[in-house]
Order: sequence, then structure tokens, then C-alpha cells
Amino acid sequence: MRHSIILTLCTATIMLSACAKSGEEQVQEAMSDINVIDESNLNEVMLTVGDPEEAVRYFANAVENHPERVDLQRGLAASLIRAGRVPDGIAAWETVISHPEATSEDTVELAGALIRASRWDDAAAQLNTVPPTYETFKRYRFEAMVADSRQQWEKADSFYETAAGLTTRPASVYNNWGYSKLTRGDYRGAERLFTDALRHDPRLFTAKNNLVLARGAQRKYTLPVVQMTQVERAQLLYTLALAAIKQNDISTGKTLLADAIETHPRHFEEAVRALQAIENNAVN
Repeated sequence: MRHSIILTLCTATIMLSACAKSGEEQVQEAMSDINVIDESNLNEVMLTVGDPEEAVRYFANAVENHPERVDLQRGLAASLIRAGRVPDGIAAWETVISHPEATSEDTVELAGALIRASRWDDAAAQLNTVPPTYETFKRYRFEAMVADSRQQWEKADSFYETAAGLTTRPASVYNNWGYSKLTRGDYRGAERLFTDALRHDPRLFTAKNNLVLARGAQRKYTLPVVQMTQVERAQLLYTLALAAIKQNDISTGKTLLADAIETHPRHFEEAVRALQAIENNAVN
């Protein structure tokens, strides 16, 4: 009987111990899941709103501790590009695409990094390795930029059109496409595309400035009807003035410079210097 009681107690103790261990393991697993979620959130923050150099340090340290993880290698490569360290970013993306878990998206990112370095042929070579079935906004945008660099205008137009159809925010595509038309001398086509860009993103100042350049090249020396701040209005008048002067419409250019100076809420040094230079040349 005594042995039976002892055996029962031992069995109960073993079962309690097993239950306690199981509970501890469950807690550890739950905490591990939370840590993974927290790390994923932190990685996302570092890739978007974090300081670029701080993000580089974060991912460099993470890669050193976990060199086998391709997601951390991607984070490092993307952070280096954000920080303006393009050669280092290219090297990092090359490391990523050599990883067994690399994807077509990684190759596209490498192509984008190469474009930033104006290594157009290398970028084209990378894009050529991407399967034609991999169709994304970024891939076609880069294809369009490469075609532009080679003055393959029909290809560029086709790629820009495809890219614009693959995103809900095509303003930057229309802006790039418009600039391509601007460099070709198709000013009316460029004006239309810059207008499209601003229809999708009325705050995009580069598109506003490019639109003014396209209009100025056609000797349309009035500002377009677009959303603009007072500072932006002054800057756009300055751009339009330079376009007029470039086409030897000096009197119009002077008037536009004076308007820019008067419009700007603060001292507009660049416009003042340009107006003084014109007046000095006229005197001499």
C-alpha cells in the first residue's frame, strides 16, 4: 500500500513536471512568435521611415549575426541605396541574387541600383535574365528607362504605358515618360504627360517644373493652372523665365524674372542674380 502511494505520488509529480515544461515551452513559442512579428515591424520601419545610415548599421549588424538570412541581406542592400551609397548597394544586391532564395524581384532591384549608377548595359543584362512572365510596375519602369538611354523610343513608350497600368500611383511614371518626350523634342506630348502626372499627384513639384519647361519650349509663357504654393509659383516663374531667355525672348524673360522676385515671400537670390546679369549685358 505504501509503495502504491509513493508510486502514485511520483506519477503525479512527473505529470505535473511534464505539464509545467509543456506550459513553459508554449510561453517560449508564443514569445518567439511575438519577437518575429516585432522584428518584421522593425525591419519595415528601418526600410521606410528610419534614418538611412541608421538603417544601414542596423541591417549590417543583423547580417553579421545571421549571414544566412536573405531578408536581412535585402534590407541592407535597400538601405545602402536609400543612403546614397550606390556602389555599396550594388555589391549588396549582387550578394542577394547569389543567394539560393533570391527572386526575380531581387534581380529587378539590382537593375534599379545599376541604373542609379548609369550602368545602363549592366542594368539591361540583369533585366534580360528576368522571365517575361514576371510583370511588375518596377520591372517595366526600369525597362522603359533603359530603352530611353538607348533612344529606343517605341520600346520606351510601350514600357512606360505598361508600367503606368500596373500601379495605382502612376504619377512618377508619367513624369519620367514626359521627360523622355521632352528630351526628344516632343513638347506637346511631354506637356500632356506632365499634366497626367499632376492629375494623379498634384503635389509633385518636379512634374510642375517639367510642365513649365515643356510649355516654355513652345513659347507658352504663362503658368499652367495647377495647384501651387507661393514659393512654388515663384520658382516656376523663374524656370519659365530661363526658358524664355534660352529662346532669346529676353524681354519676356526679364518680365518673368521680375514677377518671380516679387512673388517669392523671401529674398529670391537666383532670380535676382539672373535679372542683374541680363541688365548688365544689356548695358554693356
